[in-house]
Amino acid sequence: MSIPAEPAVVTPATAVRTAWRGFAWLVRQFNILTGYLSAVIIVITAGVVCYGVIMRYYFASPLDWGLELSIFMLIVSTFMSAGYTQLQRGHVTIEIMDHILSARANRVRYLVGDLLSLLFCAFVAWNAWTYFHEAYSEGWVTESLWAPKMWIPYLFMAIGMSALSLQLLVQTVEALPVLRGMFAKKVN
Repeated sequence: MSIPAEPAVVTPATAVRTAWRGFAWLVRQFNILTGYLSAVIIVITAGVVCYGVIMRYYFASPLDWGLELSIFMLIVSTFMSAGYTQLQRGHVTIEIMDHILSARANRVRYLVGDLLSLLFCAFVAWNAWTYFHEAYSEGWVTESLWAPKMWIPYLFMAIGMSALSLQLLVQTVEALPVLRGMFAKKVN
């Protein structure tokens, strides 16, 4: 006969940490997925451009839709890969500072940079969602013969900037305990 185990006590702090870990994992997985999908979209865009060149050069039949489709796909791939690029710390940075500053100073520099970037990217995401809503509700289209809907690129801009903002939020929050520990050592 076995003794029943004591039920695990879940404190509010433990629940918040568990929820945060789940949220951060979902943000990372989404950004990884969109990063890889963006690479596929770039390959497809290259195919569309090559097809357009062949049609124009060999058959004297330019594509009415090729340029706009390529532009739309490059917008999608650029914005949807932004979160993945941030996850990899692949955005523009001053690498010499990594070598000049101490590890502690670099953590502070990254935290401040991530926080300022988060504020800027959240502002851009908000505006992209606003443009998406206006384009969708008012039926905006381009001025070409093909006339694709403008809400499509605005939607991907909004999703991409939101994903980038969430990635920056995750990195900022995860850097805070390190910073708190660092300042606690200075006081003592």
